[in-house]
Amino acid sequence: MAEAGFKSVDEYLAAQPEAARQALERVRGAIRKALAQAEEVISYNMPTYKLPGGPVLYFAGWKRHYSLYPATDRLLLAFKNELAPYEVLKGTIRFPLSEPVPVTLIARIAKFRAKEIAGRAKTNMAALKKR
Repeated sequence: MAEAGFKSVDEYLAAQPEAARQALERVRGAIRKALAQAEEVISYNMPTYKLPGGPVLYFAGWKRHYSLYPATDRLLLAFKNELAPYEVLKGTIRFPLSEPVPVTLIARIAKFRAKEIAGRAKTNMAALKKR
């Protein structure tokens, strides 16, 4: 990343090298379309998409790849075959900048994460009601 302390996703993207920026714009578009109700913010100095239950998905651009976070165990199991060509480690999915952006896969991942967040929020509410 070229700069620290981004105030918006537009600012974040503007600071990226051209090749990365084009890919990241496609990633952003896929996530925004899949999570139309999500709030787009900067968190941990990365573009982040939040729903009422919490952060759903983060993305970041790097020198040779871009990453999606978090890759939960449930997500990795659900998308095992689709993610096989990509590097996955420590809750991170890395997509090479040299390959086309898999917008359909990214949208499906975003929707899956939204369901995970909603399920977690329901579980937390049920636990609070039992108290």
